[in-house]
Amino acid sequence: MTLRIAPSILAADFTALGDAIRAAERGGADLIHVDVMDGHFVPNITIGVPVVRSLKRVVTVPLDVHLMIADPDRFLDAFAEAGAATLIVHAEVLPHLHRTLTYIRSLGLRAGVALNPSTPVVALEEIAGNVDQVLVMSVNPGFGGQTFIRRSIAKIRAVRGLLDAAGNAAPIEVDGGIDRDTAPEVVAAGAEILVAGSAIFRTADPSAAVRELRAAATAGLGVRRP
Repeated sequence: MTLRIAPSILAADFTALGDAIRAAERGGADLIHVDVMDGHFVPNITIGVPVVRSLKRVVTVPLDVHLMIADPDRFLDAFAEAGAATLIVHAEVLPHLHRTLTYIRSLGLRAGVALNPSTPVVALEEIAGNVDQVLVMSVNPGFGGQTFIRRSIAKIRAVRGLLDAAGNAAPIEVDGGIDRDTAPEVVAAGAEILVAGSAIFRTADPSAAVRELRAAATAGLGVRRP
């Protein structure tokens, strides 16, 4: 498996976003995670297509775009054109999830599905073979800096089991409360992509924070459980 660190710009200083991203990349960031919020699906408003387009001009790693919005189908083409490498949509808002994932793939992008903390793993059952990654939310989405929900560890294991049963090696991503303490635990449970905002961008040295998070997460590989 390939362990990847995806710094979330939600916690970065938006007045110096380019500098923050370059610092994360110097530390070895594998992806840049972009949280798009609309004030409807989640109680916050963040950024949209123009910012993703601007980010694409400065990043050297793929953009992992998480659409926390009520009607993602309306914006798939726009975010693809802006430079997203992955589009992650929420199972909770899509009655035709299979169709949406198929369309994202037709755009040449990776298609991901996110599950809120209260959403059961069974929501993925019928599309487990059609997804390129699964994002397990380990906090309720909308705001950074929240406390990790411990039940998420068992949920990661359950998602891994479901994907494996479908013959799908798609990676599990986890977002919310990820730091040097929780990283080994989620990796041991089966997570491969770690989204971290505050643990990276709200430190004195984001480059060092990325390296330290990877080192902590790598320790979890040695205790991974089936």
